Amino acid sequence: MTTFRAAVLQMRSGREPADNAAALDALVAEAVAGGAHYVQSPEMTGMLQRDRAALMDRLRTEDDDLLVSTASGLARRYGIHLHLGSIAVALEDGRVANRALLFAPDGRRIARYDKIHMFDVDLDNGESWRESRTYRPGGAAVLADLAFADGTARLGFAICYDMRFPHLFREEALAGAEILTAPAAFTRQTGEAHWHVLLRARAIENGAFVIAAAQGGRHEDGRETYGHSLIVDPWGAVIAEVEGNAPGVAFADIDTAAVAAARGKVPNLKNARSFTVGDAEVAVTGAREAAE
Repeated sequence: MTTFRAAVLQMRSGREPADNAAALDALVAEAVAGGAHYVQSPEMTGMLQRDRAALMDRLRTEDDDLLVSTASGLARRYGIHLHLGSIAVALEDGRVANRALLFAPDGRRIARYDKIHMFDVDLDNGESWRESRTYRPGGAAVLADLAFADGTARLGFAICYDMRFPHLFREEALAGAEILTAPAAFTRQTGEAHWHVLLRARAIENGAFVIAAAQGGRHEDGRETYGHSLIVDPWGAVIAEVEGNAPGVAFADIDTAAVAAARGKVPNLKNARSFTVGDAEVAVTGAREAAE
């Protein structure tokens, strides 16, 4: 059993990284004042910029990024685990990574994850997004162990649109993740319809905590995001939420014993079976053999 207090930061990031770094600093201070040991910021903490040319002009490599140095310094200053939900990182091939970073209490970068699933969608009212035109998708799931005074907790990474792909979360849970994460910049339109449902489903089907910091409100580049940063427990209950779309902080006390309890009552991670669809066999990780 490991216990700690988690905080989700809801932001309204704009076009200027320096302004967003200052906003992160203030929200982290509020989270620490509330007793948080693990703090998560939303997707694209450092900059939300729809104009590709303007985005590319402001991009930096990971080592030169202002938000990276800011987050590292904040983690070290307060002695916390700081999860930078994501930033846009310039890559050597001219493309961009949508990258999450985790910092240890001494300020070291201990994990990085590049968003796997690209948000290429056509929504109602003419809203259209093609993330793959600019961003290079990641190819690896990532886990990290968080060390606290009374033990460790295993964290699984995802970013925003990844939450619509449940197999990613299941594989992380099977690899020992007790806490699944999905920092996001969900559109208002999709958020109103799907945000709570998707996050609660990922928690329920994996018997895991889900922590999802979000962007919220009308941004400088014109987009509108849903907000409602959430923490969901392994039974699917929302235990913390930043109501509405304004910047803010929400807290929840995490006890990994609740993960074992949920998985003990409904052991679906152990009860999966492989199956066929027509003539094709579908391999399911951790599936029981069909001999029973």
